[in-house]
Amino acid sequence: MPNTSATLLLIDDDEVVRASIAAYLEDSGFRVLQANNGVQGLAVFEREKPDLIVCDLRMPQLGGLELIRKVNEGAYDTPVIVVSGAGVMADAVEALRLGAADYLIKPLEDLAVLEHSVARALDRSRLVRENLRYREKLEAANRELEASLHLLQEDQNAGRQVQMNMLPVSPWVTDGFRFEHQIIPSLYLSGDFVDCFRVDEHRLAFYLADVSGHGASSAFVTVLLKFMTTRLMFESKRNGALPEFKPSQVLAHINRGLLNCRLGKHVTMVGGVIDQQRGVLTYSIGGHLPLPVLYTGGSGRYLEGRGLPVGLFDEASYHDHVLELPERFSLTLFSDGILDLLPGETLKDKEAALPHIIEAAGGSLDGLRQQFGLATLGEMPDDIALMVLSRNFE
Repeated sequence: MPNTSATLLLIDDDEVVRASIAAYLEDSGFRVLQANNGVQGLAVFEREKPDLIVCDLRMPQLGGLELIRKVNEGAYDTPVIVVSGAGVMADAVEALRLGAADYLIKPLEDLAVLEHSVARALDRSRLVRENLRYREKLEAANRELEASLHLLQEDQNAGRQVQMNMLPVSPWVTDGFRFEHQIIPSLYLSGDFVDCFRVDEHRLAFYLADVSGHGASSAFVTVLLKFMTTRLMFESKRNGALPEFKPSQVLAHINRGLLNCRLGKHVTMVGGVIDQQRGVLTYSIGGHLPLPVLYTGGSGRYLEGRGLPVGLFDEASYHDHVLELPERFSLTLFSDGILDLLPGETLKDKEAALPHIIEAAGGSLDGLRQQFGLATLGEMPDDIALMVLSRNFE
C-alpha cells in the first residue's frame, strides 16, 4: 500500500499527460501538487516541501536536469523521478548522476510502473532519514560517552567507583532466584561486566559481557553496554514492545550500536531472560567462551549455542535457545579469563575440566572462589568475571 500521507509534486508542460498521471496517483492515495513548467515547479517545491518530485526533462524556462541541481542544492534530500519522452541515454545518465531516484521513458503504457517507482523512492528516502536520525542519536551518545572516558582517564579512582556503581547488588535475590557475581580486573578497571534486572512482573534478565582489550578503553564500553540495555528497556516500554524483549534482539541491538559508534571494540556476550510463569530460560550466545555450565547437583554440563561476537560484523545474526529450568539448579557464567586458571594445555582440555571444577565447588560462587583461589590471585593477563544464577541451591 502507498504512503497516503505522502505529497508528490508533478511537473510537466504537457497538460494531458500531467492530468492523467495526477489522476492515477491521486486514486492511489497520494496528495498530488502540479506545475506546468520548471520555474513554477521550483516555486511550489520551495513553498510546499513535497516528499517526492516527478518531472519531465524537456520543459521551457527550466529543464529537468537544472531542476534536479537546484533541488539538491538545498538540505531537503527530496527524491526526484524523471519521466521523459526524450529517450536520450546521455540525459538519463546525467539525471541519475545528479541524484535522480529513477528515470522512466514516455509514453508510460502502465502507470503502475510509475507508482512502484514512487513507492520505492519514498521507502528509500524514509530509510535514509531514519538512519540519519539514528546515527545522530548514536553520535550524541558517543559524544557523551567520550566525555565519560576522558574523565575515567583523568581519574582512575573515580572511574572505578563509577563502574562498581553500575554493577548490580550481589547477591540479588528475587522470587527464589539468586544472582551472585565477582569481577577481578587485570588492571584497575575491568573490561568484563555483568548485569541482572527485572524486565517486568514475570521476567528476569541477565548478561555477562567480555569487552576486547583491557583497561579504561574497555571499561568505557561497559558503560556503553549499560547505557544501551537501559535505553532499550526504556524504549521498549514506551513503545509497548516489551513482550518482544528477546536476548537475540538485545544482542543485535548492541551489535548495531557498537558498529555505529566505531570504537574499535567488540564484545563476547551471554544474555538470558527467565520467564518465571513458564519456568523457562531463553538465552542467546554472542561469540562467547566458555559456554554457561548448568549444574543440578549431580553433574555439570555446558549449554548449547553459538554465535558471532557482538560489534564486529554488520550482518551478524543471533538466535534464541530455550531451556526448561529444573526446580533446583545453578547456572554459572564465566568470561574467558577463567581459562588461564584451568588445567590443561589445549582449549579442549580446559573446557573438559571446567564442569568438574563446578561440581567440586557445589555449583556455588563461594565454592568457585575456593577452587580457583580467587582471594590470592596475583597479576592476571586478563579480566575474570563470574556470575552464578541459582534456585533452591543453598
